[in-house]
Amino acid sequence: MSEGIVTASYVGATILFILALGGLSNQETARRGNLYGIVGMTIALIATIAGVTGNMGILVVGLLLGGTIGLVLAKRVQMTEMPELVAMLHSLVGLAAVLVGFANFMDPERLSHYSGIELTIHDVETYLGILIGAVTFSGSIIAFGKLSGKIGGNPMILPARHWLNLGLLIISIWLCGMFVDQSAAGGGTMPLLIMTAVALLFGIHMVMAIGGADMPVVVSMLNSYSGWAASATGFMLSNDLLIVTGALVGSSGAILSYIMCRAMNRKFLAVIAGGFGTTTGGGGASVEEQGEVIALQANEVAALLTESKEVMIIPGYGMAVAQAQHIVNEITKALRAKKINVRFGIHPVAGRMPGHMNVLLAEAKVPYDIVFEMDEINDDFPDIDVSIVIGANDIVNPSAQTDPDSPIAGMPVMEPWKGGTTIVLKRGMATGYAGVQNPLFFKENTRMLFGDAKSSLDEVFKNL
Repeated sequence: MSEGIVTASYVGATILFILALGGLSNQETARRGNLYGIVGMTIALIATIAGVTGNMGILVVGLLLGGTIGLVLAKRVQMTEMPELVAMLHSLVGLAAVLVGFANFMDPERLSHYSGIELTIHDVETYLGILIGAVTFSGSIIAFGKLSGKIGGNPMILPARHWLNLGLLIISIWLCGMFVDQSAAGGGTMPLLIMTAVALLFGIHMVMAIGGADMPVVVSMLNSYSGWAASATGFMLSNDLLIVTGALVGSSGAILSYIMCRAMNRKFLAVIAGGFGTTTGGGGASVEEQGEVIALQANEVAALLTESKEVMIIPGYGMAVAQAQHIVNEITKALRAKKINVRFGIHPVAGRMPGHMNVLLAEAKVPYDIVFEMDEINDDFPDIDVSIVIGANDIVNPSAQTDPDSPIAGMPVMEPWKGGTTIVLKRGMATGYAGVQNPLFFKENTRMLFGDAKSSLDEVFKNL
């Protein structure tokens, strides 16, 4: 394939990737956005493969192996496990950047291709690609462990952790200078290996120090890191499409991290510093101090819903764990058939990754036009007869507004307590991911429906 056709293919693929990002910004156009991305990636792969002049057998084996693994994972993974899958895919991008960086560094013809300032720039590109890739790889592995419950949600707070991070950064910069100097003389392997180990440790420590309540920000942050790692790999390989694609992913991930932080009233540096999301932290009085809760049975919940005119459903991670999205949709259809106005209120950080609840509701085929973001719906709660909180805790916690000493103080939250009756579905009285007791459960207009969300809603649906 001629260079001109390859360049035109790369331009076309880039345009399709931009259209894909635009499509994914809205639920109604998300399917079309995905299609643009698929077509763009297909064009990019074909153009890249056509430019390969040797080792075609190895390339085909790699494509078949990777494609098969991806297909099997996509078929087997549950929608509730999407955050874990996303974190694991980020780790693979980071690992690829590390391996490509080392392969590029060990190229025997490297010194004959580059000299002087060009060699220095190329070495810095290689160094940064491996550094960002290693941080992304180890950080994503830890994120996967936290999201899947294999690692506890508590932040690991080491003494003088900020000084430790600063020390690792200074060591990385010093090793970069050493690597560039030694590389020009045909060396540099040892500084590169030491830096890789330092970067892996930094990625582990960075995510371990972040509490469970900040995991949506972590997922979007790692998404950004994986993009920059891919972009650095593009510079190493002189591949314009990889540079542009990595920059698109990196910048969109950074913007998403900013949106998540704003939704939680958090600063990005505060998230990186960690400490938010302990399951042992204070924040709020104990259950005994706050009073008693009033529990309902499924038939009583059904009666309340039937007598309502306006119903708001607020899903949280508990809905994902119970896989209750389908029965939620059945209840929604039953209530709408009775001329009851049902809407969904989605907090930006509900679940374990950005858009987690939207994905689950879309899977259950809940109509897009009744799903609203927090900013669109929060002012309507005084007119709501019944709000149903399904497995959510921190995103409906009044302490964020009333307790300045709470770990979630200042975080924007949904306000169901301003409506008629709030029904909270929970397995028990455990705190949420931020480890903060929720005064909502003890308010006069709040009722609790204890048990597994799917089983409880099945009973409510039968009574409806």
